[in-house]
Amino acid sequence: MIGNHALIFGASGITGWAITNALIEGYPDENTFSQITALTNRPLTAEAAQWPPSKKLQVVSGLDLLTEKGQEGLEAEMKQKVKGIETVTHVYFFAYIMDLDHDKEIAINVKLLDRGAKAVENLSPNLKFIVLPTGTKAYGVHLLSGMPFTPPLSESMPRLPEPHASQIFYYAQVDHLAANSKSKSWKYCEIMPDMIVGFVPNNNIYCLAQTLATYLSLFAAVEGKGAVCEFPGTENSWTIKSNDSSQDLVAKFTIHASLHPEVTHGERFNAADNSVPSSWATKWPIICEYFGLRGTPPPPGGSGPQPGKYIEDHLDAWKKLEQEKGLQTGRVGNERSFGGFQYFIMTMFDFDRDLDMSKQNKAWGDMKEETDTKGAWWKAFDRFRKAKIIP
Repeated sequence: MIGNHALIFGASGITGWAITNALIEGYPDENTFSQITALTNRPLTAEAAQWPPSKKLQVVSGLDLLTEKGQEGLEAEMKQKVKGIETVTHVYFFAYIMDLDHDKEIAINVKLLDRGAKAVENLSPNLKFIVLPTGTKAYGVHLLSGMPFTPPLSESMPRLPEPHASQIFYYAQVDHLAANSKSKSWKYCEIMPDMIVGFVPNNNIYCLAQTLATYLSLFAAVEGKGAVCEFPGTENSWTIKSNDSSQDLVAKFTIHASLHPEVTHGERFNAADNSVPSSWATKWPIICEYFGLRGTPPPPGGSGPQPGKYIEDHLDAWKKLEQEKGLQTGRVGNERSFGGFQYFIMTMFDFDRDLDMSKQNKAWGDMKEETDTKGAWWKAFDRFRKAKIIP
């Protein structure tokens, strides 16, 4: 019996990479999927991606969902490039284009989803399920202290009121997918992680683990093993409650959800590592320990060194590390290593935003997995080390 065929849009991103990796490793079992197609925008070989070798995997790079050739042109290209496109059963749509203009961001990301989903629907009569990732921005966490909901944040909470609702591209994508699924044989669901902890093979400004991995590796090299490393946030952000979402657990639940439409169709699910929220006060010492450092609270009334600024001030030392340790280059000191995301997550998020995990746990049932800070962060750091991104 021929198994399912997974098509992952955005396979070089934090979660797309992990979904591909989990499927290659045989989650939920080796017979569930017989073919895995990883779509990436930028060129990426399976070797560079650090995925295990697999006869099931094909990597297709350079597919342009917004091609000027239109829908027909896209479908012709997919038919040419994606071997077995007619057998695709499960789509994991993790493609995204950022735009600071809300209207443009909505329009472009709805177009990405529309074209991608429509192409697979037209080319594969076997399509069963589409998973769309959103996130806690749907709860208004980006509004900071103006977030309208009281944690724990639950999937049953309503959408944000206007004018905020019209500025969330997630909402527009979900509405588009819901409308298009009506009277169709395929189903869909929405996965909502918070801050995702994980590895990426390409540079990614939204990967906090990469930012901290390069910063703390450099800090240890400059200041010495055993050095004190103060938390780069505030006294308030040091203690706030949140739930990390490690890429492996998000990926596994995403796959599980796609295989159980009788439970997940049309639903949205928080996705995180553990039902018990944590804080930077708990996580920072453990994160720093990996690099042989002593992670401590921020100084009274201030914060520790900002990672982006520290790397900028010690760029020559990082270049020396790259040369001495044979590291990949291009990870710091450019527009793809922008430190604003790190500051936003670790400093400006100074309010509780913990998640209600009961819905995910119920849907996952006996397959449920959990991890802790070491399991999430140290695994990501191990992967960066293996890829020669950090020493």
